[in-house]
Order: sequence, then C-alpha cells, then structure tokens
Amino acid sequence: MDIKGNRGIREFAEYFQEVPELEHVLGEIHKERTSPSYDLGQLFLKFKSFCKEEMSLSQRFNALLQAAVELTTQEAPDWEYIGARLLMLRFETDLKAELDQRRLKSFYDKICYLTEERLYGEYILEHYTKEEIDRYEEYMDRSRNHLFNYSGLELLLNRYVIRSRQNAPLETPQEMYLGIAMHLAMKEETDRDMWVKRFYDMLSTLKVTMATPTLSNARKPHHQLSSCFIDTVPDSLDGIYRSIDSFAKVSKFGGGMGLYFGKVRAAGSPIRGFQGAAGGVIRWIKLANDTAVAVDQLGVRQGAVAVYLDAWHKDLPEFLDLKTNNGDDRMKAHDVFPAVCYPDLFWRWAKESLEGDWHLMCPHEILMVKGWALEDSYGAQWEERYLECVKDDRIQKRVVSIKDLVRLILKSAVETGTPFAFNRDIVNEANPNKHSGIIYCSNLCTEIAQNMSGVELVDQRMETVDGETVVVTVTKPGDFVVCNLASLSLGKIDVTNKEELQSLTRSAVRALDNVIDLNFFPVPYAKVTNIRYRPIGLGVSGYHHMLAKNGIPWESEKHLELADQVFEAINYAAIEASCDFAGEKGVYEKFEGSDWQTGAYFEQRGYTSEEWKQLSEKVASTGMRNGWLIAIAPTSSTSMIAGTTAGLDPIMDRYYLEEKKNGLVPRVAPDLSPETFWTYKNAHRIDQKWSIRAAGVRQRHIDQAQSMNLYITNDYTLRQVLGLYILAWEQGVKTVYYIRSRSLEVEECQVCST
Repeated sequence: MDIKGNRGIREFAEYFQEVPELEHVLGEIHKERTSPSYDLGQLFLKFKSFCKEEMSLSQRFNALLQAAVELTTQEAPDWEYIGARLLMLRFETDLKAELDQRRLKSFYDKICYLTEERLYGEYILEHYTKEEIDRYEEYMDRSRNHLFNYSGLELLLNRYVIRSRQNAPLETPQEMYLGIAMHLAMKEETDRDMWVKRFYDMLSTLKVTMATPTLSNARKPHHQLSSCFIDTVPDSLDGIYRSIDSFAKVSKFGGGMGLYFGKVRAAGSPIRGFQGAAGGVIRWIKLANDTAVAVDQLGVRQGAVAVYLDAWHKDLPEFLDLKTNNGDDRMKAHDVFPAVCYPDLFWRWAKESLEGDWHLMCPHEILMVKGWALEDSYGAQWEERYLECVKDDRIQKRVVSIKDLVRLILKSAVETGTPFAFNRDIVNEANPNKHSGIIYCSNLCTEIAQNMSGVELVDQRMETVDGETVVVTVTKPGDFVVCNLASLSLGKIDVTNKEELQSLTRSAVRALDNVIDLNFFPVPYAKVTNIRYRPIGLGVSGYHHMLAKNGIPWESEKHLELADQVFEAINYAAIEASCDFAGEKGVYEKFEGSDWQTGAYFEQRGYTSEEWKQLSEKVASTGMRNGWLIAIAPTSSTSMIAGTTAGLDPIMDRYYLEEKKNGLVPRVAPDLSPETFWTYKNAHRIDQKWSIRAAGVRQRHIDQAQSMNLYITNDYTLRQVLGLYILAWEQGVKTVYYIRSRSLEVEECQVCST
C-alpha cells in the first residue's frame, strides 16, 4: 500500500491488532481524499495524544473517533465523514461479535432470531417467505453507509437500529432500511419486490426520510408509525377527560398531540345555570400539562402537547401567560406549547390601527344565546357572526384594546418562542375537504391542517355478559386527526431533474399511503378518521442545503423562483401519484364533493396550464387516494441522519460545536465549500421578510401547512415582530411556528421530526 505523504496507517496497527480491517478502511479513506487537509498522519498524532497504554479496545476506538471528530473544521469538513467510517467500523466489530455468539449468518436468520426475542414483529415472517427475504438481502448496498456523517450515523446507531435488551447491536443501518421497506411494502399485492426495492433505495440513499415513529417502530411489534394526533376537546366533563385519556394513550406510544380547547367554556361561565361556576380552560390545560409529564414517550422523553385557543376566547389573556416566568404559578403550564387561532379580522384590525377594542367571549354563552357555535364558522360568515355577538347585550364581553392584546402575544412570543400562530380563515378557505368539515387548529409542529370534530357520547348502558353485569359506553367517532409523515431530502436530490423528483415523490406517497393500512393506532378514533380521509403529509428537509448547492442566496428573487418551481413539481407529482393509486386501490371515502373532484382546488391555486388542466380532469374522473398530501414538518433528527439541513429552516451557523455527553462535537453546514460558503447565511442575520415571502410562494403548492420559524435578534422591536406576523398573513401563510430569539434556545419538536 502506498502511504507516501500519509504516514499513520501502519502506525495504527500496533494499537488495533484486534481489528485488522482498520488498515483497509484507512487505505480507502486515503485513496478517496488526497487533499493535505485529510492527511492521516494528523489523525494518528491526534489519536496518540488521547491514547494511554492501559486503554481497552473500546477506549482506544473512542480516542480514535474523538481524534477524527475534533479535526473537523470549516476548511476540512469531510472529517465528519471520515469519523463516520471509523464509527461504522467499530459498530461492525461489536456487531460481528454479537452475531457470532448467536450464530446468525444470514438476514433471514437474524429476522427469525429477532422475532423470537420479540424485537421484530411476527407479521414480517407471516408475510414473507425465506426465499423472498434471501432475495431482498441482495438489495442491500453496504457502500451506502459511507453517505452518513458522524453525527447522523451516531444518532442512527444509538436511537434507531435494533439492539438487545442489554443494548448490544443486532442490526446494521442497511438491514434497518430494508426491514422498514419490507414492512411498508408488506401488503402490496402486485410488484411487491419492486416496491421493497424502491422503498429501500429511497431510504438508504438518504433521499427520503420517514418520520421518527416510522423509522423507529416499523418492523417492530408495536408498530405505531404516526407522528402526531389532533383532538377537539368537547365542553363537558366526560369529553374533556376522554380527550386527556386519548392524549395519554397517544403519548404512551410515542405520538405528540394537538388539543383544541376553543369549545371549552371560559372562567366564570355558568354550569347547569349556576353563574360563575366554570373554572375555565387553564385548569384543564394544566391537566394536559401534567399528563405530558406523567406519561412519557417510550421512556425516551416526556409527552408533548400543543394547546390551541381562539383569539376571541374569554380566557385568552391568561392563556398567553401560560409559559411566562411572571405571575401566579398556579395559572402556569410550562410543559405545553400554546398556540392561538387567528381570524383574518384580527390581523386586519391590527394592521389598520392598534387603538381599537377587541371583544373576548365565552363559546358556551354564544352557543346558549345564539344556538350556533361561533368557532364552527370561518371567513365572511365568522366575521358577520362575531360582529353580531359583539352587539348582542345578552352575551358577556371582556373588552381589551387590540394594542394590549398584541403586546401580550408578542411579549410571550419573544420570551418563550410561543404562542404558535394558526391563521384559521386562510386554512379553511384553502381546505380541499371543506365540504365535509372544518379545521379548528393544527398539531404540535403546526404543519397539519385536516378536518376536525369531537368524539360524542351516544349511550351508556348496562348489559349482561356471561352472567355478569358490564357497563357499555357507546361513542360516535369524530374527526380525530392523524399525521403520517415523510420528507424529501432536497439537499440530496438534483431538484432540476424532474424525473428523479417525480419518482421519489411517487415512492414516498405510496409508502405513506401504505402506512395508513399498516399502522397500530393508540386510540380507535384515530383509525376511523385515517381510513375516512387517508391523509398523508409529504414534506421536505434540506431546504437551505438545496439553495446553497445551487448557488442561490436566501435573500434573492432566485430563491423565490426555485421554491415555486420545486414545490409545484412536488405537488404535481404527489397529486398524480395519489390519483393513479386511487385508480388501482380506490378513492378515499370523502372524495365525492371535495375540491379535488370539483376542480376548485386547481382553480383556487391558479393551476391553468394545459398540463394542470389534464391532471384536474384525470382527478375528477379517477379520484384521489388521499384527502391531503403535503405538509412540511421540522425534521430535526431525521435531517441530521440524512446529513442535511433541518426542514425549511436556514442554518444557525456554518460551523459550531454541539454539546454531547462525551464532549463537544464540531458540526459543519452540509457540502460546505468555497462555492457554498456565502450562500449559507446565518438564520438570525437573514431578513425574515424573505423567509415569509418564500413561505407564501410555497404555500400555494401545499394543501396543508408548513413548520416555519422566524428568527429575531434583541434588536427587533415588538412592532417589527408584529409586522412579520401581519406579512405572513398577507402572504397567505397558514401557520407560524416558533419565534426564535437569538438570546433564547427553544427545544425542537422531536415527535414530528421526519
């Protein structure tokens, strides 16, 4: 082996005699990276400074990995990938020892063993023969392990691959992806081999990532594959506790929750005619808060819940103080994520003048006096009804100035990052299924927008079963929303190649549609709604990565042009795929009368080209398999695995040190080079108006919503922050996620990270 100019390869031999494969791996690295920046002599000297004579093999490997990681700089970013190669070698060394001990030779042997150990679901062996599994084993491409950087591979190995109950590794990354692909293709009746391979290829090349619950739970006994759930909390004791019970069950299996409290009566409202008896929504939100803490998500992290309230609800001022650090702690709920649902009227009045009054009312009182629920309308009808309620003296009002209310909202947003913003009129007017329901709120990460309604109690009676008296409770399922998520890794895809984008989109839509039929549902209401609408949420990650690779600055018209082109292409491919799958497997239950069928969906978005007209006609005649298609989630952890930027967010820094348990790990923007350096602008240095304008451009092509954060510095005034919210509303943006202040570190939502 020629090691001229790269002394160090052979020197490692005396330290790693137990791992002769190390010399081969280092030789490959030497051949692939000839730049002096990746001289393996540097690695050896760094390693030697950490190494001590009495170290075990495991400790020496840790020292080697630390050496590679610490060499990572802006000028030499590929040390992240070299570190990953070495980490993979250590993992394979440990894995080989485990497999030899258990005498597991083939992939089929391993699946049989994992099934016996109840680490794999029995359904895989029930649906696939040994011959099929042996054939699929040939699909695996070990060289794709080289696509991981250090942080992504470490996360994948620690959190996602299957390990024994003693934490010993039992599965490689490629086996993980193939196992997931087999689960997702399990019920395919024709061309199953093709779909297994397509799913495996899209995942193992890191061009598509499934949501964290799918990545974690597919192929396992408890296959809860959905990320988030949304429930409408009724205004009754039984209904409230039923929603809390549903949240607890969802949280137990790793799902996040959105709860709409807009129907719950305000503090001081009557109960059964007794004036001033109601405690208001804050007490019930505190119950949701305690449930999130008590029922953790598979022992990994505490439960996560977003709570939504309308901008006209009487308890709004107290709601806006839920997470702030001042005031009565008995009225706080620090572990929930508050969000406010805004009608167009609120932003219009806030834009025109902050001097006017805003009237807060109790939804229960309105229902009793008027006979209809104000929250059940939107747009012009909502505005007409709201103004009618304001004039009605029978309804009690809590009058606050718009200026004071805006100040409360912005103060909370700047201090805590919340409340999230949900623009309810924009959402409902763009809803392709408005013929069969209304959307009250979004989910934990503000990207889901689907029809909602509460569960209703029908009957409770006693019956005799096997000679014993039992109590039977009968409920009518409402629309209990479920989020089935995946993301296209735009930074890993040539977005100018329409064929590749179309093919990947088609595969991802197919996989997500299959999730609906393969899923384990923590509550039965979720299954009913999922089958009724068959909703999916195809999103993206690597957005800033895509811009940088194409040499496009964030603050530029070219950014808006590319966003328009890419998201229109994704939307077209997703609709076409869903339409084709409807022709093969059938339409979703509520398709009849939808905007998909009438063509209103296409007209509303200005899709007037001949190509779009033909697709609209095809959809009208063939139908749609899925009621909703596109939703852009945050993708914090899965984008790290893919080695790309998170969701739609700009990067925080080109280079920074991430704090880990065992020290600081350097992180570099993906594909950082002299060519991409200046297109990677820090999020807090970007003019946020460009981010909002881009969100507006994308929103036209997104039938649900987007997890879009705003990044502000301490130099922002409250009026400037208000201006950003108003601009988002004017641009037709459905939701605003966190306000990320430079002086504030806000914890990322991991439940929806796709």
